[in-house]
Amino acid sequence: MNRNNLTLFWQGGRDTLPLLVAAMPFGFVYGALATEQGGSGLWVLAMSMFVFAGASQFIAITLLASAAALPVVVLTVFIVNLRHSLYAASLMSSAHRWPAWLRAPMAFWLTDETFAVVSRHISQAGNDMNSDRDVQTFIAYYLGSAVSMYLNWLLCTGAGILAGQTIVGIQAWGLDVAMVMAFIGIVVPMLRNLPQWLCALVACTSALLTFDWPHQTGLLFSAILAIVIAVFVQIRSRVPQTVFEAEPGRASCE
Repeated sequence: MNRNNLTLFWQGGRDTLPLLVAAMPFGFVYGALATEQGGSGLWVLAMSMFVFAGASQFIAITLLASAAALPVVVLTVFIVNLRHSLYAASLMSSAHRWPAWLRAPMAFWLTDETFAVVSRHISQAGNDMNSDRDVQTFIAYYLGSAVSMYLNWLLCTGAGILAGQTIVGIQAWGLDVAMVMAFIGIVVPMLRNLPQWLCALVACTSALLTFDWPHQTGLLFSAILAIVIAVFVQIRSRVPQTVFEAEPGRASCE
């Protein structure tokens, strides 16, 4: 890795720092809760190491603690993680030139946090991946975000495992609200035009209305619904400028 790529690697990690801090209580609570429910420290840490799925890990340990059949656990985790296919699809224009051998580990490390950070980086840099240099810089930035998130999750899980053996009722502390607040801070500045704002509004409203759907299927439904509506509005309006910055001689919204 040359000096420029190394700089971008560290930049990816720095840009992910707010979400690293927000994820700390989330990983801590997972490790503690899984230990409280009878999981061995090694097993709990192995799930973070080889599954690395955040919310899905909470669901998995809950189902396993209730003696759910393994196929049910696997299917439920699969459904919850389907949202990552949406993330991957949105990154295809930037990822199609990646080396084939690198796509699997990059996909494994694709989390909500890394997707948010990398998407913002692409938007700000205007990087369309038309050259090998663009591809290399993108990979370096992506890895900086993804690896820092992965190591952070493992460390916080380990800390939670240790705490879970001595502290009872950690989940009731509500520490995981930090993740929600961090995502709001990341997403809102990225909303620049009418379809994007509409997408966010529809997603939030639908997610609240479908909150009680089983296995977080409401989250997946809300994401798909918001995307479909936003794309429809974008096609109908054909407005390239932002809501707040109309081109001269044109209305801010058509």
